[in-house]
Amino acid sequence: SKSTGRKAIWGIGAVLTLGMASCDTTDDNVGPNFIHTSDFNKGNENWEAGLTDFSTQQDSIMEFSSKITALPTDSLKKGFMLTSHNRSDDAFMYLKRKLTGLAPNQTYDITFEVELASKYPEKGVGVGGSPGGAVYLKAGASGIEPQKVKDSTNAQHWTLNWDKGNQSSGGKNAIVLGTVGIEGETYKYQIIKRTNQSKAFSAKTNDKGELWLLVGTDSGFEGITTLYYTKVKAVLLKATL
Repeated sequence: SKSTGRKAIWGIGAVLTLGMASCDTTDDNVGPNFIHTSDFNKGNENWEAGLTDFSTQQDSIMEFSSKITALPTDSLKKGFMLTSHNRSDDAFMYLKRKLTGLAPNQTYDITFEVELASKYPEKGVGVGGSPGGAVYLKAGASGIEPQKVKDSTNAQHWTLNWDKGNQSSGGKNAIVLGTVGIEGETYKYQIIKRTNQSKAFSAKTNDKGELWLLVGTDSGFEGITTLYYTKVKAVLLKATL
């Protein structure tokens, strides 16, 4: 059946993910498959940062900034730091990058592996929600570039032109990988990894064989969140019906 076939394909994708864990090439075509790895210790790797889901009147108070900088866990290594003050109780802070060289108009099953430094306890208490447990890490892909735009129904609100879902829910263009929460009660940065290896996600390239990748956090915590992304990996497997 179609569903059985897709499950089998996804199983192969999961095996590929494990098998290619040591692959450190930026882009690697493996038969019908494509593996992309970004290591932010090397720089921004062509990723761009952005912030959405807040009022245009809050532009000056979101305190959003991003840069490649030393990691709080290891000053000899670098990461892509993103920080903002979630005044809207719904801020979405993200990184995006375009992939090229894929098959045009092709659907791919995608496994994301995202590594970042977080210091926020999963069960920590904060205004609006937990600084760890209410900040949801998402990853997504689409043949259309993700862009910060004015909401079609509210010109005074910044939104994303993708269906990324809201807070703990994913959407057509993005899947929830988990939260940025760490174990224990101590606010100390540590490296965490999140993946959708057990949850299928697929996206279709555009007619140029391009696919935009996105990773970001959908926050319900009304405070300052500062995260350091270290690596983003995507294993793409051609889907067959």
